[in-house]
Amino acid sequence: MNYELLKMAGLGNLDITYIFIGLITFLLIMLILIIIQMVKLSKMIKKYEKFMIGKNAKNLEKDIFGLYEDNKFIKLSIEKNEKDIRMLYKNLEKSFQKIGVVKYDAFAQMGGQLSFCLVLLDENNNGFALNSVHSTEGCYTYTKEIKMGECSISLGDEERKALNIAMGTED
Repeated sequence: MNYELLKMAGLGNLDITYIFIGLITFLLIMLILIIIQMVKLSKMIKKYEKFMIGKNAKNLEKDIFGLYEDNKFIKLSIEKNEKDIRMLYKNLEKSFQKIGVVKYDAFAQMGGQLSFCLVLLDENNNGFALNSVHSTEGCYTYTKEIKMGECSISLGDEERKALNIAMGTED
């Protein structure tokens, strides 16, 4: 079987059966690809129809504008919240965050550990030591200012221990 067209294309010795098999294979591949695309298109149409239920162009425009307005409101809220959080952190830095308490007997004849030393510090270890000494004659309270974890007045053993507890350096 010699065909003039195949001879002109340089395929004169080729059997036409192979060409038909190749074409049929190509058509089957194309048919499979078309079916796959139709399934994908069908899914997309269903999603589109679900999205557009009860909506026309004006309703959709309103929805999109509403989403834009909501987005603007959320952005403003986030900026305000960030500003408020920065302010809170700044204020929190100055509040008392660290506490150290030591109870003790100020005098040997007294029992029950009625005397105590209380140290309150902020984030930067600034604050005060409150020492309350209980004796048979009464109760006496003393305060000492703490700056950067140090006191300009010498501290007693209990006051030093309470300060170390507050700063987290107590062993």
